[in-house]
Amino acid sequence: MSQNQFDKKSQAWSALFSEPMSDLVKRYTSSVFFDKRMWQADITGSLAHAEMLAAQGIIHAADHASIQSGMATIWSEIESGAFEWKLDLEDVHLNIEARLTQLVGDAGKRLHTGRSRNDQVATDVRLWLRSELDLIGELLVDLQKSLVDVAEKNVDVILPGFTHLQVAQPVSFGHHMLAYVEMFSRDAERFSEVRRRTNRLPLGSAALAGTSYPLDRERVARTLGMVDGAGNPQVCQNSLDAVSDRDFAIEFTAAASLCMVHISRMSEEFILWMSQNFGFIKIADRFTTGSSIMPQKKNPDVPELARGKTGRVVGHLMGLITLMKGQPLAYNKDNQEDKEPLFDTVDTLKDTLRIFSEMVGGQVNPATGQKEGGITVNPAPMEAAALKGYATATDLADYLVKKGLPFRDAHETVAHAVKAATTHQVDLSELPLAVLQEFNPKIEKDVYECLSLRGSLNARNTLGGTAPAQVKAQVARHRARLG
Repeated sequence: MSQNQFDKKSQAWSALFSEPMSDLVKRYTSSVFFDKRMWQADITGSLAHAEMLAAQGIIHAADHASIQSGMATIWSEIESGAFEWKLDLEDVHLNIEARLTQLVGDAGKRLHTGRSRNDQVATDVRLWLRSELDLIGELLVDLQKSLVDVAEKNVDVILPGFTHLQVAQPVSFGHHMLAYVEMFSRDAERFSEVRRRTNRLPLGSAALAGTSYPLDRERVARTLGMVDGAGNPQVCQNSLDAVSDRDFAIEFTAAASLCMVHISRMSEEFILWMSQNFGFIKIADRFTTGSSIMPQKKNPDVPELARGKTGRVVGHLMGLITLMKGQPLAYNKDNQEDKEPLFDTVDTLKDTLRIFSEMVGGQVNPATGQKEGGITVNPAPMEAAALKGYATATDLADYLVKKGLPFRDAHETVAHAVKAATTHQVDLSELPLAVLQEFNPKIEKDVYECLSLRGSLNARNTLGGTAPAQVKAQVARHRARLG
């Protein structure tokens, strides 16, 4: 038998096997060419494990030093592109361990003491996802800041607020943008919760039952930063659960799906608002494409594609749930299929957040230090659209309620007034006072203050309302929160 079991993959498992794996099965079972992106997590986890083994006297200090030296070499090789990834060695874990054994001999073989690939891969995925969650958190802050910037610049711009895609009431465009800030702030909270539950250590669970070696799992957790807010180590408490469940990956993909749903909703509005029938906004040319046949067109490809990629991410969520639902305890090879949908979800979400942050808020011009190229807002068509749908009808009803009418009676009265305005093809604010008084004698000249778009906006000066004063207060709150 070879001195290095990794020379023949079957011997990496044991001398039990009597025939080599077929090339087709090799390709079918291999994951190295997509899971190699976890190499940093794998090395980091292995170094923490080795440090603990040495501290516990399970391996000698000289072996620990050799492992550290070998891993430093491997890190450099991978970063430089010199590392040879081998299909025969199946995955990132065996590839790195095999190279380590080539470099440092028996010390490399001792690294796997007290662990299995089952707890190793579970740890690597958690470490990798944790770092990605930190980056996603930063990207969500950037997107929220871009939206807050646009909101602050457009506090006094009047936008028709819609229900059922029908003009309902006038709102501040800034208020509308802040609605998405609220959505993305909740997304950030969800990702923070996912990170907390992801940041728990499976390593030391071994294959499924723990190990007879005197491991200090809490030491490894502290080394890897798998601690709570008070610095207490966070360790998976049941070895069967630790190696077999991927609920943290499912939970992440669920949170990512919700975030993409919010992106998709915003995309839908941008697509509508950019159309000639609305003309509310423009986005920079670099986020659009032209038509292959119609030279006059600028197509909103980026928001359209984001809308489509939402389906992609939601599909990954369904795939991961289906992957997990039928698995008996403990580890099963099914779980190799968790990585590609997880990786793609992370990549899709990060790219989308980066692009939308720039599309909404613009890019910093190095020469001026100012952002350029964000959303261009067109106030005139927005206000014109708000005037088309009798957006202040509710304000007239509120006016009559304040004069003593029950709301339902006021509602009916206003319905007759809108009917008259429709017949004469004028806005409610354009109906003469005498005509309005025909519907209710309590109506006086001051009614026109509430029938104006601006008056309607200013009247909604309650917490969460669309009055400019409230929008400015919310902008200040978000700026303080986002830093």
